[in-house]
Amino acid sequence: MDDLVAHVRATWDALPHTTCKLSHGRPSWFVKGKNFLVLHPEGHHQNQFPHLWCAAAPGSQEELVAAFPERFFRPPYVGVRGWVGVRLDGDVDAAAVARLCHEAWDAVAPASAKR
Repeated sequence: MDDLVAHVRATWDALPHTTCKLSHGRPSWFVKGKNFLVLHPEGHHQNQFPHLWCAAAPGSQEELVAAFPERFFRPPYVGVRGWVGVRLDGDVDAAAVARLCHEAWDAVAPASAKR
């Protein structure tokens, strides 16, 4: 788990205009002040397993949860905005998680960050 988080964290830390800070006690990543990722290494509320909350493009949450319910879920609080929860326990494809991080960044990054 630590290796996976370190690998993926290097991916999202390298995204343009990205900063990390604690938000509600959790490591959270922002692009130009807009939150796009929240890491819950110990779990959160009813989801007592390591996971990541990711901003997502419209419709992505529903597609991922329907297709892979063992890996993806609708997170509390931000799930109503279309964010997706990603389990980080078990057999995890680090490249797929890295892609989700890029998609999360792209979902919230203003145009000025994409230049």
